[in-house]
Amino acid sequence: MTDEEFDLLDELYFVQSFDYLLEELGWSEEVLLQTLHSLFQKGMIKCLASPDDELFGNVDILSEGKSMLFLATKKGLMAHNAI
Repeated sequence: MTDEEFDLLDELYFVQSFDYLLEELGWSEEVLLQTLHSLFQKGMIKCLASPDDELFGNVDILSEGKSMLFLATKKGLMAHNAI
């Protein structure tokens, strides 16, 4: 797990918007989108259209991530807490 992935998971214990993460972490949009994409590919985060509407299947975070919400999965929380 990269330092960026660890820091991002630290923010995803609760559902968070892209804009919130951008402001909290102070990263560029590109770095945030790439890190979200990486964590999603590893099964460590969920993507949501609304707080109760999880997106499944082929989710294109790189082009649509700015309108999504994010939450760590059990796998992501366990990996985050193991470090």
